[in-house]
Amino acid sequence: MSKKIFPLLVLMMSLNAFSQQVMTPELLFKLGRVSALGITKDQKNIVYKVTTVSVDENKSSSKVYMMPVNGGTAKEITDYSTLLSDKNVSKDGKVLYSEEVKIAKVLGKDYYPELDKSDVQIYDALDYRHWDTWNEGKHNHVFYKENASAKEGMDIMKTEPFDSPQKPFGGDEDYIWSPDGSKIIYVSKKKVGTEYAVSTNTDLYEYDLANKTTKNLTPENLGYDTAPQFSPNGDLTWLQMKRDGYEADKNDIIVSFKGMKINLTAGWDGTVDSFSWSADGKKVYFLAPVDGTKQLFEVNFPGMTRIAITVQQITKGDWDVNQLVGIVDNSAIVARTDMNHASELFSYDLKKKSWKQLTKVNDAAYASIALSKTERRYVTTTDGKKMLVWVILPPNFDATKKYPTLLYCQGGPQSALSQFYSFRWNFQVMAAQGYIVVAPNRRGMPGHGVEWNEAISKDWGGQVMDDYLSAIDDVAKEKYVDKSRLGAVGASYGGYSVFYLAGNHENRFKTFIAHDGVFNTQSMFGTTEEVFFNRWDFGGAYWEKDNAIAQKAYNEFNPINFVDKWNTPILIIQGGKDFRVPIGQSLEAFQAAQLRGIKSKLVYFPEENHWVLQPQNAIVWQREFFKWLKETM
Repeated sequence: MSKKIFPLLVLMMSLNAFSQQVMTPELLFKLGRVSALGITKDQKNIVYKVTTVSVDENKSSSKVYMMPVNGGTAKEITDYSTLLSDKNVSKDGKVLYSEEVKIAKVLGKDYYPELDKSDVQIYDALDYRHWDTWNEGKHNHVFYKENASAKEGMDIMKTEPFDSPQKPFGGDEDYIWSPDGSKIIYVSKKKVGTEYAVSTNTDLYEYDLANKTTKNLTPENLGYDTAPQFSPNGDLTWLQMKRDGYEADKNDIIVSFKGMKINLTAGWDGTVDSFSWSADGKKVYFLAPVDGTKQLFEVNFPGMTRIAITVQQITKGDWDVNQLVGIVDNSAIVARTDMNHASELFSYDLKKKSWKQLTKVNDAAYASIALSKTERRYVTTTDGKKMLVWVILPPNFDATKKYPTLLYCQGGPQSALSQFYSFRWNFQVMAAQGYIVVAPNRRGMPGHGVEWNEAISKDWGGQVMDDYLSAIDDVAKEKYVDKSRLGAVGASYGGYSVFYLAGNHENRFKTFIAHDGVFNTQSMFGTTEEVFFNRWDFGGAYWEKDNAIAQKAYNEFNPINFVDKWNTPILIIQGGKDFRVPIGQSLEAFQAAQLRGIKSKLVYFPEENHWVLQPQNAIVWQREFFKWLKETM
């Protein structure tokens, strides 16, 4: 190569790097959000939706497209109802659906009809509110109609005060037809009031259309039974957790076969997110977290043979496979994402082990954006374990410079810290504003074995806090980390982590941001709506004085008990309709910080729940987040 040409190429590459934009909250909200709706009946095309957000109009809108399963030109379509198989239509044309039904008296006017302008709510048990909605005596019920044109349907749950789909997030995945259309299988937690609030015991119920009777199919299992579907051979299959009250228990695939219930993943050291049968009924494909990512797996179904059940990981890489759309011609059609890219649809050739990107909704946007660099780092914890830590470096990273660095504390507490792409806690945006992000797969993360996942329950302020500090201390050894400009940020359990670290960080951090975090474990137990969660994770109630595990949660692990050591600026964010971590948690924390004379700010979203869903509110969230960091770091 000519000596004259080489400097010119270097200059051109440098100019190109500087001409690229970096990701901002405003650019983030211009991206299309891709989700698959299904594969057409003829197996030739994928139908998918692209949702875009208008910040100015404070709303989102969607368009539907169809493209060949092997890639090609996408075309917009308006009606896809006849293109996709509809699981809610039985073999003989009956239609399955759900509606909310008023069952119980709750409102003042329910009891006193003449006082119809009263706005009183009257309760005699728990479950008086859930997620972001007050209980008004209405329940989701499953209905069916004899055909699509029938005007009225049959409520198979009648006057039962139970829900199917399950609140708050259940959908039509909670009910299915039997293969011959003679029965309906549905998910429900048939408990009411206080008993409902302290339990996770959903079951699968079978409704027989001919004799109008209902049978519990899983009475022996005390935890979650969810996601029913039938195999191609007619075997009922579902996901199951065993222990009542433990929402993050190991999730296994169960098959009901010739009177036996076979656990396909019992011997596998992981937890299943979702699953789908192969067309020949010989294997089950499933998605699961593993080593800081989410990947596609398969498990064989041996039936009555002596063939061993074996789980195999199919895909591997620094990305998340977050939706399995289907298997067509030995290719898996999936949605895939990573910390630099929002979800797109891909095809994975199961024989050649090769990827092909199908949709390219955001390729043009990313072409003009300088991407962050994501690195795996393995840190030795205080108890001698190897812990994966994601380190996200700013675009155009220069190791000779020093960067402010954020410790990201994941929520859950037992949710995977994988290659996800969030439209709020977005590492790409954080790094693009000049921050290194340190994201440890600390104790409590699925994807590193069941023991690692369970280690956080009843130990919120224990080893996991050492894991956080081990991660930030290890990365902070690098010359490019400005140790005088460290921050800690997080939401939910991550917010708890921030509140706890604020009183136990030994002056490591210069600033904190806590979103909807648990500040006082005692008042949290007294006001959260899903009591089972805190009763399990805290080990019991605060009044159980002889319960050493519980008392540790309400004393040694309670952030409120360390406020006297607070000495660092803190931004506190709270949703007014968050009933999971109610508003009192943030108000207590803000009031404590203010009365102690600590620089602090409360950002309150009256109409948001545990998340921030409205576009303009989401932009305000981002701007306040980075404004605070700029002021305090």
